[in-house]
Amino acid sequence: MKTISPWFYIPSTYFLEGLPYIIINTVSVVLYADLGYTNDQIAFWTGWLYLPWILKMFWSPVVDGHSTKRRWLLTAQTVMAAVFLLLAACNGLNAFTHAQAANNLNFFVLSLFGLLSGAFVSATLDIATDGYYLLALTAPQQGYFVGIRTIFYRLAMILGSGLLVSATGALANHLPKYQNWTLMFIFLAVLFLAGAVWHRFILPVPPSDQPARAANKSVWADAFKTYFTQKNILYILLFILLYRFGEALLEKMVPLFLIKPTAEGALGLTMQQYGLIKGTLGLGAIIAGNLAGGWLLGKFGFKKCIWPFALALVLPNFFYVYLATVKPGLPVVAALITLENFGYGLAMMALTVFIMYVSRGAYKTSHYAISTGIMALGMMVPSMLSGKLQLMLGYELFFWTTAFISLITFAIVPLTAHIDAIDEAEQAFKQQI
Repeated sequence: MKTISPWFYIPSTYFLEGLPYIIINTVSVVLYADLGYTNDQIAFWTGWLYLPWILKMFWSPVVDGHSTKRRWLLTAQTVMAAVFLLLAACNGLNAFTHAQAANNLNFFVLSLFGLLSGAFVSATLDIATDGYYLLALTAPQQGYFVGIRTIFYRLAMILGSGLLVSATGALANHLPKYQNWTLMFIFLAVLFLAGAVWHRFILPVPPSDQPARAANKSVWADAFKTYFTQKNILYILLFILLYRFGEALLEKMVPLFLIKPTAEGALGLTMQQYGLIKGTLGLGAIIAGNLAGGWLLGKFGFKKCIWPFALALVLPNFFYVYLATVKPGLPVVAALITLENFGYGLAMMALTVFIMYVSRGAYKTSHYAISTGIMALGMMVPSMLSGKLQLMLGYELFFWTTAFISLITFAIVPLTAHIDAIDEAEQAFKQQI
């Protein structure tokens, strides 16, 4: 049987894994802002869209214990195409009726239902894709492609929150209101359907891709027990929950700060400018940070890199204080956001590697899903509260507050020095290569 190179499927699977996440959690914020919803409404209700990524830890053992990761992956990609068609129909109906979206309860409920449905499918796709990656590739291949998969995951984000948002904004000048969003969702549906067909024929069938079986107990119970009884679990949980706490407060508010009107204290960028700066330059900087972070982690190891990476994550949060206070021109805005995103790219590589290191044993797919679910919980609660906090404080004081709160990361980083799983994983990796 001819071996299929991972280059034929790792880039495309991770591209399709990243696209729904950015559409559901970031582009939805731009969508609702464009349609006239307030910051607290947007932050609170889109914050709920994190819920499936939290709950996925409870059904990841089902993915582990029933059918194959390959079949789960293909099914999730196909269903995601249907979800995007539902969202296209929802926006199309709004365009047809010429309703004012901000006052249209039916549109709001239907669109949130579509986004939430997509979030559940996307979370399942995450489980299946990451699990398939761990089973289809050897340990040296996993190490080699960890940077590649991250790059294509980020490229999906550039397409979603950069190019597609810019194109959607440009189309708004030539189409009746809301039809631009309808076309965007139709494009995404076609893209996912094409991806599912491609992967149906190209994905190898790893011999190890079999349902996990627990001896004399449920797969679910065994997966959770082995995860939560591992050594240093309290330190692991605190690090995953709080490492990105400052970023969680900023995530929903930064897009709104960039595109809301200057009369509200925001910067008033157009959707095209937002797509270029935050969605394209910013995410391009994240990719550069991922590449640099992967190289540095491979050369020096996690424990030597984590402090400078944490600095790169936290200190740029103060850039938004400057932007809210001074409101400089577009070139300065672009430069600071690009620099901030480069630091975020470095920091996220550290978190990705950390989660890989603590996901071990027969239930590594479930362990990885549990870790990312806990990470989503750490993002969901602060992001839901951020809208009300911003409306109460205003943008400038809000950014001062979140910048100082983000310093909690520096209290969490020292815990990693006591986590033996990091040393054990790096030693095992060195022996394998």
